[in-house]
Amino acid sequence: MQPIFTRFSSRISDLAGKPITFVVAVSVIVTWAICGPIFGFSAKWQLAVNTFTTITTFLMVFVLQNSQNRDGIALQAKIDELIRVSDAENRFMGIEKLGEEELKEVRRDCIQEGTDAREAENGVAVAHGKA
Repeated sequence: MQPIFTRFSSRISDLAGKPITFVVAVSVIVTWAICGPIFGFSAKWQLAVNTFTTITTFLMVFVLQNSQNRDGIALQAKIDELIRVSDAENRFMGIEKLGEEELKEVRRDCIQEGTDAREAENGVAVAHGKA
């Protein structure tokens, strides 16, 4: 079941992001609005579009979330591989599984290390008369 849903969600996500899909959606709404006077702006006329958009939105949430999850996992795997084969610190591999506070601490450490490195470079530049 999972490979079928994966292919389905990938295809739907690709289609949902195309300009023609937007044009079709706008066309459906314009057609619905034009039909308003024909149906006397009835409750059924309003219910039709409300039901259609609600169902579409509900289903698209799951399809797009599936695509986003897979994209995130793939991106994380690529980043982990770059970390693994580089001089970067391996402690960063898998940090996406940390809690929010732990991630904030890692982020603070990175910012501090970056600040320290910049200050060290500026100190070297000043010492060499380059500032």
